[in-house]
Amino acid sequence: MQHHRVKITDTTLRDGHQSLWATRMRTEDMLPIAEKLDQMGYHSLEVWGGATFDVCMRYLYEDPWERLRAIKSIVKNTPLQMLLRGQSVVGYTHYPDDIVEAFVHKAVENGMDIIRIFDALNDVRNMETAIKATKAAGGHAQATVSYTVSPVHTVENYLQTAEQLAEMGADSICIKDMAGLLAPYKAYELVKLYKEKIGLPVQLHCHYIGGMAVGSYLKAIEAGVDVIDTASVPLAFGASQPPVETVVRALKSTPFDTGLSLRSLFDAADYFEKMRKDYGKERGVTRINDMKVFDHQVPGGMITNLVSQLEEQKALDRLDEVLVEIPKVREELGFPPLVTPTSQIVGTQAVLNVLTGKRYKLIPGEVRSYVQGLYGEPPATIDPAISRKVLKDKEMITCRPADLLEPKLDKLREEIKDLAESEEDVISYAMFPQIARRFFKARARGELAAKGKAEAEKAKKVTSSGKLKVSKEGKKVNLNELKELIKILNDTDISEIELESDGVKVAIKKGAGHGETSVITAPEVTDVPAPEVKSAPVQNTGAEAENKAPEVDDKDLESVTAPMVGTFYQAPSPDADPFVEVGQKVEAGQTLCIIEAMKLMNEIEVEFSGQVVEILVENGQPVEYGQPMFKIKKS
Repeated sequence: MQHHRVKITDTTLRDGHQSLWATRMRTEDMLPIAEKLDQMGYHSLEVWGGATFDVCMRYLYEDPWERLRAIKSIVKNTPLQMLLRGQSVVGYTHYPDDIVEAFVHKAVENGMDIIRIFDALNDVRNMETAIKATKAAGGHAQATVSYTVSPVHTVENYLQTAEQLAEMGADSICIKDMAGLLAPYKAYELVKLYKEKIGLPVQLHCHYIGGMAVGSYLKAIEAGVDVIDTASVPLAFGASQPPVETVVRALKSTPFDTGLSLRSLFDAADYFEKMRKDYGKERGVTRINDMKVFDHQVPGGMITNLVSQLEEQKALDRLDEVLVEIPKVREELGFPPLVTPTSQIVGTQAVLNVLTGKRYKLIPGEVRSYVQGLYGEPPATIDPAISRKVLKDKEMITCRPADLLEPKLDKLREEIKDLAESEEDVISYAMFPQIARRFFKARARGELAAKGKAEAEKAKKVTSSGKLKVSKEGKKVNLNELKELIKILNDTDISEIELESDGVKVAIKKGAGHGETSVITAPEVTDVPAPEVKSAPVQNTGAEAENKAPEVDDKDLESVTAPMVGTFYQAPSPDADPFVEVGQKVEAGQTLCIIEAMKLMNEIEVEFSGQVVEILVENGQPVEYGQPMFKIKKS
């Protein structure tokens, strides 16, 4: 057993609130505690990257670059650390190399010291540009192995990945256990192997989830791990990291003593606990559903996502079926680790398989891209039958996906020059064009503070399922208030608002369509005038269809029904021609329409040949599961 002082990275200002508070901690709340954290004696402070970049601009109306500079101006002794998604940087898609390089250089220039680089598939090709750029910028490149459990993810496989990353120039290796699946004795085996074979510092990052993480840390420490990740106790447990206080106490007066002061740590914890109460957030809790990850390997964050998808589809009672389907889909798709974006890819396909009752009847574009190789190389070979079904006549790509992307930064700089005030702005725009443009416009109008404050107030009232509850004194609910609430609904990610006053209950729900909102009032409400919003339109009978279809007996017709709740679109984009029109002949396998659901565009294909007699839904109209959309005369 090696004896050494264990170092600790504090994740409270990034992964802690990303895991527990939907990343909503504000810069103004971080700065007062930054100096205290800097004096603690941590190895590093993780303060940036992951979802913080996106959420800063999208919901908090803050500049992420400004946050980094502000923290750096206070934290003088402790290195700052961030999480970078390899070729996806801080976004959800692969970016060209010039954007990755520009982002990394600016991050280091603005105060970032250690960049932890990972790829959802452990495809080292997707990490290479970021590693080289970090080194060139003078930062510390920490390359990451994402840990998961499958027949192909063996200790040998993990060693090989780490060796390739070391060859690329990594300064240290991180083992990232995002689903809390790393068992203590496996942690010992893996860390020991890395320390013996690779000769680089090793850091271990575990999520608490089902409680194995503390044990895994202790065994990893015995095996010689250099650094472990923890959070301050008010933002620990549950989907976050283990609490620093527990680990520091466990190692006290041992050869691994961290040297951190428990009293100082609890002072910081008092600050975060007060903040937690001010934010109206719950403590991190280990739920039984989350612990079932040991069995079905679906991380807690992914389950939350599945629950909201199934609620949207009015099919929450089918969650257990989906949890059985996910491991099957994961195996067929080559055992990807379940982390963004592969968790969404596998999860959504599993939901569609269960809801349609026919596996791979509906295949979202993201699943096609994944199977084609556009996300990188899967850990194992994709089931050939599934490949054929998904790709049809498309070829699989075998190169590094980013090799197919043209440099783009100069073009984007030109596009946003009217609003960009710095090179950092151009990079923000490259990451999230629509969000950044909206943010820059609000900044130009001097509205950032007001919008940020309004969002913060709303965030305090929103439950974890996206409901906003508003209570009112008095009996009357007036129309202007309703209109204001409907505006909130359409401008945010809140899915439902419940307004309660004496004897009156109003629920305002977001429909599946863009800006489609329905208002449901309790039966006894009579003094609420009908608000001027689109509620779900009455189903179009198709009588006004311009092309007259041949008259046929109803019994000769087949209906094509909606396989899910969503929004009906006749064409792939607003300016494109519709897929099919009344009177048109169609072949089996031809696309009839698109249904937008679960943030994906799903092409609906006809299963038989025939002639379109009637289109029963208008473009942009919400559809319910099982609702007839087309009548077709079979040929």
